[in-house]
Amino acid sequence: MATRLGLALPQMRQYDIGRDVPDVARAAEAIGYDSLWVFERALFPEPATQGLYGVEGLPWPDTYRSVADPLVTLTLAAAVTERALLGTSVLVAPLHTPFQLAKSLATLDAASGGRVVAGLGTGWSHDEYAAASARPFEERGRVLDEVIEVCRAVWGPDPVVYEGGLTRIASAVVGPKPARPIPVLLAAGTGRARRRLVDHADGWLPIGTGADGLASEWRELRDLAAERGRTEPIRAVLRTNVRYAAKGYEGGDRQAFHGGVEQIVEDLAAHAEVGLDEIFLDLQSTVRDAEELKDVAAAVYEAARAAGV
Repeated sequence: MATRLGLALPQMRQYDIGRDVPDVARAAEAIGYDSLWVFERALFPEPATQGLYGVEGLPWPDTYRSVADPLVTLTLAAAVTERALLGTSVLVAPLHTPFQLAKSLATLDAASGGRVVAGLGTGWSHDEYAAASARPFEERGRVLDEVIEVCRAVWGPDPVVYEGGLTRIASAVVGPKPARPIPVLLAAGTGRARRRLVDHADGWLPIGTGADGLASEWRELRDLAAERGRTEPIRAVLRTNVRYAAKGYEGGDRQAFHGGVEQIVEDLAAHAEVGLDEIFLDLQSTVRDAEELKDVAAAVYEAARAAGV
């Protein structure tokens, strides 16, 4: 069976959010993409107080200077589509109030007819934590645990009752409910995060940086699931951060998903062999505008399906 393919929606500053998000969402669904995705970047510190991903000296990309709110972006897409799933990869869950995030996701799922996929992570930016008035960065794992628990409680039957470190719901009716159980996927790279995923989540959100490394991580995660007695399958959705170049990249040091359409499809095929459920392409950072984004998305989709991906 062909791998499901998704497309990231335009959120960066070269796009007109109100016009381009609906336009790209409609086009992606018409092309055949199975899902639409967003990510979260709350701000761009200037000067930067820490490097990208917390790596000292690694600069933040200029494209992060303006990133549209992920749930607003998905809402714009939901209003003009009927079939495509609506995913987050990822929401930085501890930047949000657990109860309000649970209610927003439930409302979007109800409004879209059951199409939301909640991809959550803990983030890495101290500046974002400070700006969001969130719990201290050091508590991010514990906060994510509570976000997942609150979501499951709020999405479940009434009356909702929950008692946690941040959230207290004595007994309440909370609606609307999701149209179906919303899958929770986690970006998990460390041992503790992987145990959280295996024990409490529905799936995994890796990033495509090479098929061999991905295959190794996937084996390790499934081995951990077996060790911990998990019997439910783990849904895996791969994010690919594409750097598109119309003429392709030459040389032997090309990174995965850097290049022209043929090279991108070559990498898609290699990563699809790992056996994941879905792969989505984030093309938005290295194309000029929404028109080029739609053109490249169509070319990659057609070439990928022709290649058997």
